[in-house]
Amino acid sequence: MRRLIYDLVVQTLKRLQEAQTLPADIPLDPKIERPREKQHGDFSTNIAMVLCKKARMRPRDLAQAFVDALPEDQTVIRHCELAGPGFINFHMQEDRLRDVARTILDSGGSFGLSKMGQGQKAQVEFVSANPTGPMHVGHGRGAVLGDAIAELLNACGFQVEREYYINDAGAQVGILGQSVLLRYRALYGNPVTLPEGAYPAEYVIDIARALQNRDADKWLPASENPEKPPQEVIDFAIETVLEWIRDDLKMLGIEFDAWFSERILHSEGGIDHAVQKLEQKGLVYTGTLEPPKGKKPDEWSSRPQFLFRATEFGDETDRPLKKADGGYTYFAADIAYHLNKAERGFNSLINVWGADHGGYVKRVTAALEALTEQKGLLDVELVQMVNLTRGGKPVRMSKRQGTFVTLREVVEEVGSDAVRYWFLTRSANAMLDFDLELAVSQSNDNPVYYVQYAHARICSIWRQLKEKGLPDPGAFDFALLETPAEMDLIRMLDRYPEVVEGAALAREPHRIPHYLQELAAAFHTYYNGHRILDQELALRDARLGLTSAVRQVIANGLNLVGVQAPERM
Repeated sequence: MRRLIYDLVVQTLKRLQEAQTLPADIPLDPKIERPREKQHGDFSTNIAMVLCKKARMRPRDLAQAFVDALPEDQTVIRHCELAGPGFINFHMQEDRLRDVARTILDSGGSFGLSKMGQGQKAQVEFVSANPTGPMHVGHGRGAVLGDAIAELLNACGFQVEREYYINDAGAQVGILGQSVLLRYRALYGNPVTLPEGAYPAEYVIDIARALQNRDADKWLPASENPEKPPQEVIDFAIETVLEWIRDDLKMLGIEFDAWFSERILHSEGGIDHAVQKLEQKGLVYTGTLEPPKGKKPDEWSSRPQFLFRATEFGDETDRPLKKADGGYTYFAADIAYHLNKAERGFNSLINVWGADHGGYVKRVTAALEALTEQKGLLDVELVQMVNLTRGGKPVRMSKRQGTFVTLREVVEEVGSDAVRYWFLTRSANAMLDFDLELAVSQSNDNPVYYVQYAHARICSIWRQLKEKGLPDPGAFDFALLETPAEMDLIRMLDRYPEVVEGAALAREPHRIPHYLQELAAAFHTYYNGHRILDQELALRDARLGLTSAVRQVIANGLNLVGVQAPERM
């Protein structure tokens, strides 16, 4: 319906150009919105206020000229009115609205899909948790968010690639290898003294046992340098953890198209390549930095550093590319990784990071802009943590101390549907309270149950039709749908494609569950106030057709966020 109004507005503006009311050279791209208040119609545009200066007219005068220029024979709207300083409100022809239900039934699973991003390549990088232990629920929220963003973009016609960045070249994987080696030797009776910073959790012992099963006592002799475990041990630990991560993600229906190793950037010269490009652009220099905020000069050791001119691209300070020992900083590796992404030809790069990386966004964005000379190529979505409760008491997570709750535990307790849906019920930048008991309850307070029940309820109506031996529906005469509740339900169904496009463009998958909650509530209200099967045959069929349209949209929305649409509950 929005497209019909858009086309009508453009057609009318062209008439005003022909009449020389509007200049012939102005772009015609009106903004069409849905009014908040029902009495203001189905759609509204502020185009008269946007173009009034160029037309040298007052907004309301231009709006009135627009209304007067509307085609007399058009069948899209039944009424058009002026409001406020120059808004133009449109009330749709009800027959046109009823066509929405038929369009949904004809389109089936493709209703809501869009070609908006056709020809565009987008990459979504998410999770990317250090391969040093099992995933916790915070990782899970980022995983679900990233997967949903990718699916939304895919639904809007983008060519999408999901990628996991493996941090397998930093100090943390070395510490994991050291922790595993010590635990491995303890299996043979050697005393264990874990150094400060080592991983003490039980899962390290699991990795050590797996290493023992594979290599027997191969690594038993004491290393000359216990601080640096053999690379083969580190690699084994990393691959073991990555296998756990893959299995955990699979439980949520999440798979990646690519797994990119940080170590490759080092071994294949990717970091050198990125730094050289910055040097060629004159964007690196050797200098000293001011002390970080909050630190006194006597607490700060100032020294010459190899720096990137990040401040030229909006960052608060220039950023070091090399450490004191001459090795590249993690930031340098991140620059190289994002340059690698850009050189693979993506039109849009989307990162899903934990909220604790918020201070890192500006510097990476600055570096990528410097290297590619493209603004807006990188979009970073920050995800707040999950407050997990069980029995009204918080369940604390600490990867360091080994007392965290794994994502696998949560999925096994409440199921993939509940986890995925709950993780998307709030904006990523808002903290999420995840109630494990409520997530499995069969109550209207459980959002995923409420929506899935609406779908199952409609399926039940059609089963009752068969069980009672009632005749199958003939053609759906939607002209018989006349009650305000029926027309409002159709209007809500018509919004779905707009919700999908809006959620994709804004990277806000939570818009889909919010819409589904609203649609489910409208259906439950309609069902409780309208007879469907116990009705005159033609009206019964029309209402069955409407319920089928609702069922289809609910199924499409749930599928989009990776949640099942059950036929029975």
